[in-house]
Amino acid sequence: MNFPSALEIDLPIEQLSALAELESWRKEVNRPVYHIHKWWATRLGSIFRAILLAGNLGADADVWSEFYQRQHFRDCIVLDPFMGSGTTVGEALKLGCRAIGVDINPVAYFQVKKALEPCSEADLRAAYARLETRVGSKVRRFYRASYHGESADLLYTFWVKTLACPSCKEKTRLFSKWIFSSNAYPQRQPASWAICPCCGEVNSVLYTSHVATCRACQRSFDPQAGPVEGSSFRCETCGRRHKILDVVRGSSAIPAHDMYALMLLLPDGRKVYKRAEDADRALYAEAACALHEGDLPIPEEAIPPGYNTDQARSYNYRFWRDMFNDRQLYTLGTLLDGILKEPDRNARECLLLLFSGVLEWNNMFCSFKGEGTGAVRPLFSHHILKPERTPLEANPWGTEKSSGSFSTLFERRLLTGKRYCENPFELRAFCENGKVTGKKIYGLNRPLTPIMASTFQEIAGNAADALLLCNDASSLPIPAASVDLVVTDPPYFDNVHYSELADFFYAWLKMGVKETEPAFQPLTSRSEREVQGRDAEEFGSLLGNVLKECARVLKPHGLLAFTFQHAREEAWLAVASAIEHAGLTVVAAHPVKAEMALSVPKQQAKEPINLDLILVCKQEVSVSRERGNLSVAAITAQAKQMIARYNQIGMKLSRGDVRVILMGGFLKAHSMAWRAQSKDWTQTMLSEVSSQIEGIYAEQSSPAKPSNSPQLELLLMERRSNRFKYIKE
Repeated sequence: MNFPSALEIDLPIEQLSALAELESWRKEVNRPVYHIHKWWATRLGSIFRAILLAGNLGADADVWSEFYQRQHFRDCIVLDPFMGSGTTVGEALKLGCRAIGVDINPVAYFQVKKALEPCSEADLRAAYARLETRVGSKVRRFYRASYHGESADLLYTFWVKTLACPSCKEKTRLFSKWIFSSNAYPQRQPASWAICPCCGEVNSVLYTSHVATCRACQRSFDPQAGPVEGSSFRCETCGRRHKILDVVRGSSAIPAHDMYALMLLLPDGRKVYKRAEDADRALYAEAACALHEGDLPIPEEAIPPGYNTDQARSYNYRFWRDMFNDRQLYTLGTLLDGILKEPDRNARECLLLLFSGVLEWNNMFCSFKGEGTGAVRPLFSHHILKPERTPLEANPWGTEKSSGSFSTLFERRLLTGKRYCENPFELRAFCENGKVTGKKIYGLNRPLTPIMASTFQEIAGNAADALLLCNDASSLPIPAASVDLVVTDPPYFDNVHYSELADFFYAWLKMGVKETEPAFQPLTSRSEREVQGRDAEEFGSLLGNVLKECARVLKPHGLLAFTFQHAREEAWLAVASAIEHAGLTVVAAHPVKAEMALSVPKQQAKEPINLDLILVCKQEVSVSRERGNLSVAAITAQAKQMIARYNQIGMKLSRGDVRVILMGGFLKAHSMAWRAQSKDWTQTMLSEVSSQIEGIYAEQSSPAKPSNSPQLELLLMERRSNRFKYIKE
């Protein structure tokens, strides 16, 4: 590594912003190896490539001109103590580094291991063919239906939760409106489908219609008015109102479900809707009987209490298997049983990982997104275990037009991810006919087919490329002063507890790997040492322990860079405390594009944050004693300069973004002064810096307009476009 490095000086945020926005729209296409399986808060590969590149280049290097050059930093050992989906590990290997990935959660560890361990497409296809022969027909037979006497594939089954009215004991269906299917873009395609509240017939209506006449019973109804309003329902029989959760809590059972409609795929390729009939319910009942008569691998573990599991438990979901209906349990259990009988261990574990990912799309917490897009809204689209009042049951094996099925994700996730490993590419943004286009650039990277190590000595001796550990990162089996660069994205300090959610996958995965993977022996993937929680002091302490351990294994002039963002002051105080505890000094803070601007969590946020802060740290002994200006005025001036750079490329930052940039200055000041200052000084400094947010936000210059500069024009076009295409170079 070069000292000082470019990472300590600056990053090309203008160019990276356009590239990051482009990548964020289709992360699973542009970095497929990190999206074979679900993990939370997966960061952008292009940003982490830039961090790793800048960390290996000298201070006078042009990082952007080197971005699309072939690199080989074999002398650099990179550590990621919060591996997650493996972004740091993968990007480091592509640049020729040796990489160590650590995660305390077994699901994260297993998915990165199987994504990176070489397994040929031929072997995977052969294993898939054997699986299809073994169980394919057993699964598919329960997803058939009849349409006007013609046999068809069952794509989706529409269900609705029901509750018994406490007043009259009659059943009410928990529809918020009778329309159950619309186009994802209803202003352009207003055709929708609604069920008649009287007879249950499926009717074609406009999505804005307030009056419709049932084609079967000829009764009129309002498609927009269902029994549910907010958190209450009006009984369909007696008309009395009741709180939904109060009624649910008055029972020990999960609310019942009614099958009311089906979407079918006809042999000629047309998709059609029909109401659920007796034959459809009989087929479901047959699957339920097969489940109870069989002996299939289905998890029996309870759902433990927790912040992210209590919402499901409040609806009386007590076991992970409760989140699936009987037909799903039978077909998924049959599929898993077939996978576990695959003789090729490597291929078997890859199919097991794929199966685990399929679970997210095939449970009774899924819902219907609408026509014109991927039909299934998966379980974790909201990062919570939210019971659905109108769940959607998909076809788990799938058809060519299915969403989230085993057969489609085999091609689109598993094989696509493995092909990327064999021949990884980088994305380049450019303008074409007034649109931002992504061009795939091949030949720049090392293949992601690493020689895997079992000990650090193999990495240190250059005998292997990657070491993956399921381990508490506050206690690493790595010698002191042996790592060149630490690059990571710590867990987010908020209410999303990764392990509580990952247990959904863990309960199924452990049945396939508990004999070979010690990390899957416990009942749960949760750990007391997990850096996660709502208490700021605890979060700061746990994060500080990991950063301190990273500082121990870091070489004297090595760098530790991590990304962070948050809207609450207590979170930034926790990070300041963690850095202080580790004896580190922040030498640079770079705000960069983080996540897709229209992602679900951002749309739900009061002050959406589109920037991540990259904090670049060194050990105290390696930092120059030149402290610089630590005043609030200096921090504010530097923040305004950075904000101006974003304004120049057409980005007006949110209040949350302004906060992120200012917090970079605060953390630099704190890390350089904490030894000589009191805790009261830290709180006062934070408050004074935070007081600048509103003024700076209001003072932003208007985003730049198009100019003759090709680069600026590209960046401006990127801000206006949300449609991209991809071509190979």
